[in-house]
Amino acid sequence: MLKGFKDFIMRGNVIDLAVAVVVGAAFTAVVNSIVENIFNPLIGALFNADDLTNAIDIPIGNAEVKLGAVIGAVITFLIVAAVVYFVFVLPINTMKKHAEAKRKAGIVEEEAPVTEIDVLTEIRDLLARNNLKQ
Repeated sequence: MLKGFKDFIMRGNVIDLAVAVVVGAAFTAVVNSIVENIFNPLIGALFNADDLTNAIDIPIGNAEVKLGAVIGAVITFLIVAAVVYFVFVLPINTMKKHAEAKRKAGIVEEEAPVTEIDVLTEIRDLLARNNLKQ
């Protein structure tokens, strides 16, 4: 029972996921800080308010619709999406295109690390050769 738990925890993808969650939380804090401390005050200044959250309040009876808070959330989303695209997606797609172009041109990259698939394929080939000899 403990061995199974240890094997689960020591899997690479569990560790990668944990790192991604921690980095994601830190990234969220940075983006929120940028939006709250730079964009909200600038846009709030356009509406003569302290920040964007209180900039566009629409009273409806006893309640208030905080349109500025919604706009702030949209700005946060757009900033996160832009950073994810330009920092992660675009460079990875560019690297994939270059690698694919090199592969099609027959250019061999430095030897890639051996994967489980490579090892299993090698074992299969050895077993097949041994069966032919018998």
